[in-house]
Amino acid sequence: MRAGREDGGSMETVTACTMDCPDSCSLVVTVDDKGNVRLRGNPDHPFTSGFVCPKIRDLPRRLRHPQRILKPMRRVGGRWQTMDWDGALDLCAAKIQELRSEPASILHFHGEGGKGVLKQANKLFFALLGASRTKGSLCDAAGFIAYLADFGSRMNNDITDLLNARRIINWGKDLSRSSIHTAALVRKARQGGTRVLTISPGGDGNGPFSDAFVRIRPGTDRFLAAAVVRLFVERRRVPDKVLGHTRNWEAFRDTLLGNGVEELLDTCEVTGGDLEEVFSWYAGSEPAATLVGAGVQRYGYGGENVRFINALALLSGNIGRSGGGSYFHLHALTNLNHDWSKAASATPRRPLRMARIGREILEAVAPPIKMIWINGSNMVNQAPDTHQTIRALERVPFKVVVDAFMTDTAERADLFLPCALMLEQEDIVASYLHHYVHHVTAALEAPGEARSDHWILSNLGKRLDPPVILPDPETCFRASLDAPYLDTSLEELRAGRFVRAKRPQVAYEGLRFDHQDGKYRFPETLHQERPAPEGFPLRLLTLVRKEAMHSQILPEDQAQTPDLWIAPESPGLHHLQTEGDVYLISPLGRLKVRVHTLAGLHPGAVLTRRGLWMKYGGGFNQLIGAGLSDIGNGAPFYDQYVRLENATEGGSI
Repeated sequence: MRAGREDGGSMETVTACTMDCPDSCSLVVTVDDKGNVRLRGNPDHPFTSGFVCPKIRDLPRRLRHPQRILKPMRRVGGRWQTMDWDGALDLCAAKIQELRSEPASILHFHGEGGKGVLKQANKLFFALLGASRTKGSLCDAAGFIAYLADFGSRMNNDITDLLNARRIINWGKDLSRSSIHTAALVRKARQGGTRVLTISPGGDGNGPFSDAFVRIRPGTDRFLAAAVVRLFVERRRVPDKVLGHTRNWEAFRDTLLGNGVEELLDTCEVTGGDLEEVFSWYAGSEPAATLVGAGVQRYGYGGENVRFINALALLSGNIGRSGGGSYFHLHALTNLNHDWSKAASATPRRPLRMARIGREILEAVAPPIKMIWINGSNMVNQAPDTHQTIRALERVPFKVVVDAFMTDTAERADLFLPCALMLEQEDIVASYLHHYVHHVTAALEAPGEARSDHWILSNLGKRLDPPVILPDPETCFRASLDAPYLDTSLEELRAGRFVRAKRPQVAYEGLRFDHQDGKYRFPETLHQERPAPEGFPLRLLTLVRKEAMHSQILPEDQAQTPDLWIAPESPGLHHLQTEGDVYLISPLGRLKVRVHTLAGLHPGAVLTRRGLWMKYGGGFNQLIGAGLSDIGNGAPFYDQYVRLENATEGGSI
């Protein structure tokens, strides 16, 4: 349904963004009489407030790109051949039917290339089959589980409550590139007198958003947070009324006191002056809010990093109060009911961990993986240890990729199914930043033979014997809106475009937490930082980019030689001739890069922007080993150590 008006031959539609972005913007799409598409933020939406990010403004170019694939294709003899949908779905049905007696031999790999209620139907389809599933995530799993461990849930104050903070401590969130509306709130808060401290390894573009800055060694945030909490303990600044709402304070305190302040500061490479600075930001009587960037938890002890930051926010008296709080990510389906998408399988479904998916596929036995269905993900590009992932896919006899472009992953498929993209399908979307739920109106027709994921699997399921029947979209929508914090019907949501869930402004008010006993939990262990391996002194940080989401980068926007930044004083520059060919090297291989210096970056780090495709000279995950975070089965991308050199012995990846 198009909800809008016609004016001078133009059609205007109110819809919503379904990118994997926390802001979940309300959009106004205008199509003129020549078919030109213009996108802008909805000025009538209380949170979007009429502005959007560069990713949205450039979306029409992606939707109508000449390299977008619009017909199903099958690989035959190493070459792609187009086919019709009946043939493609019949082929899929036949393959699934062969494996129906052994459903664990089918793996569903579901990424976050698009958000929305109907994307959950993909998971339901493979759950009904009993197929193998993935576990953990490539994004925020360690931080997610850290919040559950501490608070018993994954909530925070309403994001607009940042305007009530008098101080904001930003642990590594890049406000110049991620969540444009959080950045706007921080900017507005500063205009009202709020001060902002950024704690990060540097190089993140937070200068214009910060009043003070503490540079920290990558991955060691937990040691700085622990040192600050020690000062609260030693100076008797921990309120008894807070401790009464906690469960394991003594064990946590013993862990803190078992680590000397100087030792903690040496580990994170900050000074005593820096320590006092951070302490002063948390110790004042006025409320202080904590922002936790996703990068903080992309380490082997990423969950521990987050838990110690949360403990500092609590013990400084800044949880459960307006202007305080600790902000990470809400659940992507917060405020919606997604129970309908969970099917109980006759036998437990085998989980394979996303963070080391290549190894998990290679090691899968009884049965081995014989078919994989990949949707919403450029898996080869996005998962660590690219070449192991490729080897794993080569072992799988039948691979289906649902996408719109011939990505690094699609290049390895046996069957390519073209999907509808954002603006081309109706849906309902929530946010993992704010509490608005949006109706997503199909503002454009899907081109060619592109079809929605729900259409593809619904029509595939009908071909199986016995069939796998998905609920129709209307049923999915209505079930999702049957949620305790919503008071709206599907008809009302379609008419009103969006609704705010009835969530409290302040999370955990009264220090009542969501564990069964209502009490907060502290971490009880502080793991030491692993030393850099010999010959690889630099930590590789593959950070978010401003102009594209994940690997959704068009071919013409990808440089053949990726850019890399390093501190001008870094020992990694010694004996390096940056005007010549430079290679970034890890134990897994090497990649040619173009090196730039960046003042303020920690000298032990090198920084790049993730998502560039291997086929165009990028693919930094070729160099990053597949590991697991301490909790959550997350991917510790930033644990990878590398070096730079001019030599080319041994070839390139």
